[in-house]
Amino acid sequence: MSDKPGDKGDKKDKAAEKPASQRRGFMRALAAELPRVAAPVLGKHGFSEAQMVSHWSAVVGEDLARRLAPERLSFTRGERRDGTLRLRVDPGFALEAQHREPQILERINAFFGYRAVARLTLIQGPLPRAAAPRYRPPRKLAETERATLDRSLAGITDAGLRDALQRLGEAVIGTDASPRSDKL
Repeated sequence: MSDKPGDKGDKKDKAAEKPASQRRGFMRALAAELPRVAAPVLGKHGFSEAQMVSHWSAVVGEDLARRLAPERLSFTRGERRDGTLRLRVDPGFALEAQHREPQILERINAFFGYRAVARLTLIQGPLPRAAAPRYRPPRKLAETERATLDRSLAGITDAGLRDALQRLGEAVIGTDASPRSDKL
């Protein structure tokens, strides 16, 4: 390697000096990019902190997160303190939410690290619900499937293990849409 400034070795040294965040071609966690990606959309609703919405259940707790959803965070012009948070509340929970307002404010402000929210506005109405995972019970096995499963479990002498494997086999085979005995 020569000492000329235009050498390839010189380029490698410069690349090694750059911090990882400035280099190209590296992988980053999706969570690290979420605030940058979500900020334009959530900023329209007053949520400059995208993490408050994405971690809502961690901010207020699971029990409150099931019944409250943040809608809009607003501040007086030029301020980022003592704002008003508008929450959508299940209609049957509005009175309790009003009673627990000091606790909710304390949790939200603890998340921000300063007094970002001074008051809550409660709007009664249905909450946006995440789609519940659909559970379909396994279908009944065809006679050929049942016979094939029984043959494959015939060599197992332990009755408890055989019964457990029988239930597992029925569940796995029964989740297929159509009967197929060639899977065993």
